[in-house]
Amino acid sequence: MRYFLGIDTSNYRTSAAVCDEYGNVVKNVRRLLPVKEGELGLRQSDALFLHTKALPQIMAEIGAYPFAAVGFSARPRDVEGSYMPCFLAGESVASGIAYALGVPLYPFSHQAGHIKAAAYSCKDKAVSEGKSFFDLTEGEAKGRFLTFHLSGGTTEALLYDKGEVTLLGKTLDINAGQVIDRVGVMLGLPFPSGEYLEALASGMPTAKGVKISVRGYDCNMAGAENVARKLLENGKSKEEIAAFALDFVIKTIDKISENVTKDNPSLPILYAGGVASCKRMKAFFEKKYACAFATPQFSGDNAAGTALLAREKFLAYALSHYMDDNFKF
Repeated sequence: MRYFLGIDTSNYRTSAAVCDEYGNVVKNVRRLLPVKEGELGLRQSDALFLHTKALPQIMAEIGAYPFAAVGFSARPRDVEGSYMPCFLAGESVASGIAYALGVPLYPFSHQAGHIKAAAYSCKDKAVSEGKSFFDLTEGEAKGRFLTFHLSGGTTEALLYDKGEVTLLGKTLDINAGQVIDRVGVMLGLPFPSGEYLEALASGMPTAKGVKISVRGYDCNMAGAENVARKLLENGKSKEEIAAFALDFVIKTIDKISENVTKDNPSLPILYAGGVASCKRMKAFFEKKYACAFATPQFSGDNAAGTALLAREKFLAYALSHYMDDNFKF
């Protein structure tokens, strides 16, 4: 049995994962980077240092496998100039392991890993007429679908087409995760604030009078923080403010989803990224769209998608060289 290692060092989580040659994720180890109380994240230099400290512990928990290839997140997205220093920690460990074992080393984008992990986690999810997500897309490698990457660092609407990802729209200021985290910290919640904010909003009705700013496939989200602060100053409860923040994000993504599906009516939607783990969002969207959400384990930052991408690239290379006597499959 061959195994494939993936490493991802995002700005807030250190992770490594292993999948086997059949495409089953057998290990998925994640550690949230510590953020001081009241702060809204980490500087890149601090994140890089914390990843460097965490990776030996992560790899000890992963254990020893006969890895056939190693993949790592090298950049945030597959666009020119996409770069964050925190990914250097993962590259260092991944390259050391690959070179020591004499196996291929594959760089991927953090976003590609997110989409792959999300797709893996819902591959059997029925979304329409009893068909699975992949029935609707004729299989991931051959199909086409819309996808949203929703996190603290990214809010983008994308088209997945036979393995290629095209940007359709994005936030023009702050991201969905930043709205949630900024409002959460404002309310005295830990960072990142998603699960705590959702717990506060649990049972609350849909917020009324939520104004959003969406133009086509693009949006602005910065205004939500100011509205939340005014609500707090006017004596609104934390529960009401939490519901407002989540419903602002939901309504914004809902409007963009309406716009992209209007222009692509036959394509289902895959929601990925940490924000997509929001149960309030999932419950709303699943009633309205032919869509699928990553399971919580595979929605936040994780290396599972990176391991699966390494497997795909290795097997594609092996298939193209199977007649080569110098290549041992």
